[in-house]
Amino acid sequence: MKSIAISGSPRANVGKRDAKELRYQSLVPAVLYGGPTQTHFAVSAADLRPVVYTPDVHFIDLEVAGVKTQAIIQDIQFHPLTEKIIHIDFLQLDPKKPLTMEIPVKLTGTSPGVKTGGKLVLKLRKLRVKALPKDHLDNIEVSISELEVGKSVRVSDLSFDKLAIVNAQEDTIVSVTTSRELRQAEQEAAAGGKK
Repeated sequence: MKSIAISGSPRANVGKRDAKELRYQSLVPAVLYGGPTQTHFAVSAADLRPVVYTPDVHFIDLEVAGVKTQAIIQDIQFHPLTEKIIHIDFLQLDPKKPLTMEIPVKLTGTSPGVKTGGKLVLKLRKLRVKALPKDHLDNIEVSISELEVGKSVRVSDLSFDKLAIVNAQEDTIVSVTTSRELRQAEQEAAAGGKK
């Protein structure tokens, strides 16, 4: 999985007034969990853009006061009116512990059902995946090259060696449904055959 480097500066004071002052300087208060101790620091709001405002998932190579850590975003709080990030939590990765993350679905191939007029419906844009950090993928590829009208790909249709999909097995990921035009054409054909 791709990584993005972000550096932060340690926070001397942890409180509302200090957090407000940081936000005024375009910095975001942050906390790193999962290690021996919690680390409170501040990170530039601009540095967070490529990680937060993207459909992709990344590991983060975090550096605070010269200490490097690999982490993921655990939680983000946005301002209710301005949508600016007001707080962010990171979770330190342990290479030996499995990690559950939401990974984007990437459709591959061309559906024969769509070619004949069916409508492609992507029901799950992300899947919850559990694996060791080194085994996580940038995306989960789902082939639609066998999908005819009325057929679907479910979670149970996918299997991987080193990762497990946590979603319910019967959940539909993608399906091809009958489009209005195709239904109308079928009805007209059926009506024409009765005469």
